[in-house]
Amino acid sequence: MRIILAQLNPVVGDVPGNLRRVQQALERARELKPDLVVFSELVLTGYPPRDLLAHGWFIDRAEAGLAEVGQISARYPEAGIIVGAPVRSPRSMGKGLLNAAILLEGGRERSRQAKSLLPTYDVFDETRYFDPGDKVQPVKFKGEVLGLSVCEDAWNSPEMWERKLYDRDPVAELASAGATVLINISASPFAVGKDVVRKRLVAGHALRHGLPFVFVNQVGGNDDLVFDGRSMAFDRQGRPLLALRPFQEDLAVVETGGQGADSNYIAVDAVESIHDALVLGVRDYVRKCGFEKAVLGLSGGIDSAVVCCLATSALGPKNVLGITMPSEYSSRGSVEDSRCLAENLGVEFREVGIAEVCQTYLSVLAREFVGRKPDTTEENLQARVRGNILMAISNKFGHLVLATGNKSELAVGYCTLYGDMSGGLCVLADVPKTTVYALADFINRRREVIPEAIIRKPPSAELRPEQTDQDTLPPYDVLDAVIAGYIDDGLSADQIVASGIDRKTVEWVIQAVNRNEYKRRQAAPGLKVTSRAFGTGWRMPIAARY
Repeated sequence: MRIILAQLNPVVGDVPGNLRRVQQALERARELKPDLVVFSELVLTGYPPRDLLAHGWFIDRAEAGLAEVGQISARYPEAGIIVGAPVRSPRSMGKGLLNAAILLEGGRERSRQAKSLLPTYDVFDETRYFDPGDKVQPVKFKGEVLGLSVCEDAWNSPEMWERKLYDRDPVAELASAGATVLINISASPFAVGKDVVRKRLVAGHALRHGLPFVFVNQVGGNDDLVFDGRSMAFDRQGRPLLALRPFQEDLAVVETGGQGADSNYIAVDAVESIHDALVLGVRDYVRKCGFEKAVLGLSGGIDSAVVCCLATSALGPKNVLGITMPSEYSSRGSVEDSRCLAENLGVEFREVGIAEVCQTYLSVLAREFVGRKPDTTEENLQARVRGNILMAISNKFGHLVLATGNKSELAVGYCTLYGDMSGGLCVLADVPKTTVYALADFINRRREVIPEAIIRKPPSAELRPEQTDQDTLPPYDVLDAVIAGYIDDGLSADQIVASGIDRKTVEWVIQAVNRNEYKRRQAAPGLKVTSRAFGTGWRMPIAARY
């Protein structure tokens, strides 16, 4: 069978716009003479639509969109079309909504297959909206028997989990029911290394059941989630027939009876994939939220330098404004390093001093602070003045403020509420400091974009004389190891200590993570690139003792 994999970047909620994307893809596909064109999970609404699904008017709009795809299919009588959409359930009990893959041909619906397994871990909350499909049923089509499934239905493979999450394996059920081609439509978010996991998963299904397997994934950034696409197809021996390009829309045709080869799938380098995910995430967040330009503070440090590079790649240099805001503790080198970075990137650069504003704050507060020594309160005033300046620029000119804090800082609260945490998007919120350095090396792989002085200098908030991050924090390689163990892997203090890290350090980091949940709850949305990101995938209490 000749199948086209259509990897699109839908906008959540924009049913008319997503319909246009589907129709444009069908126009492109026509010249390839396919038997079947396959789109991703919930392509008509975009994924995840979240609580839009709780509104009847939105479901009406989605079902009207699905009816229009049916009408469009009449104009392509030579090919079937598979789309993902929410559809109302015929059952009298439950949520009344299904997440379905629908096969349309010649102006009518041939079949629909509801998603059977509804994930509720990490960023997923599908039982909030959907009822599970109660059975799977392959459908005969053009001499083949199609086994349709939706995303999570393919993830209950025995080798994927130490503990099974579900008592069903819909893919195995489809194979047992006589499917000759397996097709999974998906909206599987990016995390570093996940593309290799997906490849192993899908190849395993193909090999285990001796059937070709087609997997079509969404691409694009939607809020905190980035979808890498990387749609793919495998032959009945589990060998790759093709893999679509990551982090961009793509469309390609595959013959399911062909013979695959390992050369058809090349894994993406981990740091490169994080870089490309962040660029896509920034571009889509800015554009889909209706902005054109972004503004950020340039401190002369590595975090703001990397964010500026990512924003420039995402939006173009003419759409990025970098502002350096020196105080009395800022080194002249930091200002000049920021200026050099801006020149290397071709972005607009401005200098706005904050010493006078900070002094005014201190004068106003002098009576309230009488008898108390200066402490972090005065340091944080500097960060908050900078945050206010960036937000004022945003209000006046309509730029989106990009916050530049990283995961290591957010984890232990080494950041200032209403200061450096201000912004519409925190680009590095899920990027540990050690990975920030790796990203800087990647950005500089061909030429020196980020000045070497920025990379070499000890990290510092520059809020007091001779300050460095390591005055307060453990070395970043140690800090990131503890954070990864506690947050990503769910390990206890004893387990992390057993890996060779000092107990006092481990306990300090864990306590800092726990007591700073209130800060993270007020942070700007961040882009998820690891297995466990703060935000929708990290739901910890604030008023608690544990």
